[in-house]
Amino acid sequence: MREMSRRSFLKTTAGVAAMGAAVPIIGGGWQQLLAAEKPGYFEREFGITDALCQRVLAEALSRGGDFADLYFEHTISNWIVLEDGKVNRAFSDVALGVGIRTVKNDQVGYGFTQELNEKSMLNAAAIAATIASGVKVTPAATLTWLETKNFYPLEKLLTTVALESKLPLVQKINEKCFSLSPLVVKVNASFHDQQKRIMVVNSEGIKAEDLQPRDYLTALVVAEKNGKREQAGWNLGGRQNFSFFNQEAIDAIAGKAVHDALLLFDAVQPPAGEMPVVFAPGVTAILLHEAIGHGMEADFNRKKTSTYCTMIGKKVAEPFITIVDDGTIPNLLGSINVDDEGTPGQRTVLVENGILKSYMHDKISAHHYHVKPSGNGRRESYQHYVQPRMRNTIMLAGQAPSDEIIRSAQKGIYVQNVSNGQVNIGEGDFAFYVSQGRMIESGKLTATIKDVNIMGNGPKMLQDITMVGNDLELHPGGTGACGKGGQRVPVGFGQPSCLVKSLTVGGVKS
Repeated sequence: MREMSRRSFLKTTAGVAAMGAAVPIIGGGWQQLLAAEKPGYFEREFGITDALCQRVLAEALSRGGDFADLYFEHTISNWIVLEDGKVNRAFSDVALGVGIRTVKNDQVGYGFTQELNEKSMLNAAAIAATIASGVKVTPAATLTWLETKNFYPLEKLLTTVALESKLPLVQKINEKCFSLSPLVVKVNASFHDQQKRIMVVNSEGIKAEDLQPRDYLTALVVAEKNGKREQAGWNLGGRQNFSFFNQEAIDAIAGKAVHDALLLFDAVQPPAGEMPVVFAPGVTAILLHEAIGHGMEADFNRKKTSTYCTMIGKKVAEPFITIVDDGTIPNLLGSINVDDEGTPGQRTVLVENGILKSYMHDKISAHHYHVKPSGNGRRESYQHYVQPRMRNTIMLAGQAPSDEIIRSAQKGIYVQNVSNGQVNIGEGDFAFYVSQGRMIESGKLTATIKDVNIMGNGPKMLQDITMVGNDLELHPGGTGACGKGGQRVPVGFGQPSCLVKSLTVGGVKS
């Protein structure tokens, strides 16, 4: 067999995986070759020099255009899945390629290729250039590395963690769940880790690189009692080091999954109708993300499809409410050192003391509004164009103790987890399934509830928040992914307890 260079091997492997093949996980081995902590990974591994980037950028601007950028990606993803007591799936995927974008006003031309050679990249750039029809534009003569902070430093590369070190995680989750209750009849456990390297080079002369980890450990538990089955799940993760997944994390995941499943055996449905709703801290902020956050993404406002398109500087909530989108929280899933356009990760205040202060911007919307990009330009992969997207969307803590909020609700429901939501981003109308909650009766938490839908309007719900707790929690999970325009990106969220004076609850008619 002829020798294959390290660079050729990596290119070949990535090309096969990108066509949809799943390749076996190999413990250590070739993945250990990928260690490279200093800038210049794509030049060392794939020969992507400044001179080559400038030639490709020149081609992308050959028919005019206001701006062009190159987005290089090399991602290695691993999954281990345990079902029925056995690890029956373990596989990897590798993505390698470059996306090339030309921007003219608010129009985008886009091409991409899996082949990191000059001919393929020039062809993709020529496709992107067709958006314009004017005089050739020359990109910046030199490229300068962008200095960024690191909000998720790795103790060691995730690709150097052998399969033999990951298997015990799902096996221990399985054992722990069964040990917690004789009612547990089935456990699914999985571990996912991903190491994504990106480099953004743009026609303004900026070059930025990032190494983005992502990982999570999850359990789904099915319990059976008197012929009736209930299920619940939980996960922990984010942009964590492998050492995060210790016995304490295993116990926390298994404990919550089993506890939540057993609670559902005694759950009831609340009465249907309009009533006060208290949202628990933490994971319920997914509703904040969906029903309110999307409406503050700048593209929806630039196109005037969002309720908030004329609301900058105006009151959208009570003065005790502040909402931020923050990409700088260490190890949280939505954090980014640099966005997918080469803008440093940062914290963006959306609502301050009830006043709408800003949208979430990429470069196109920032140019439209004559503001600086907010670091919200994101894309799923090199095959996708940039959109303004959320990172970690958070309502900051207020002053009220949580028990006081519950007392103030008097009669309603307490929502602890939501899922399966539908949102009309333009108007903000939403419907969400409450997978876990409690009744509030006479200002106290009583029966567990399930199979409940809550419906309302996001902007109106924001206006109707009458109390905000002092118990802010950031969701510690690693599975959160936001869908928009056919793309999914990892996101985080968090909030304190809060009271909404009235939402529609789809329970049972009295």
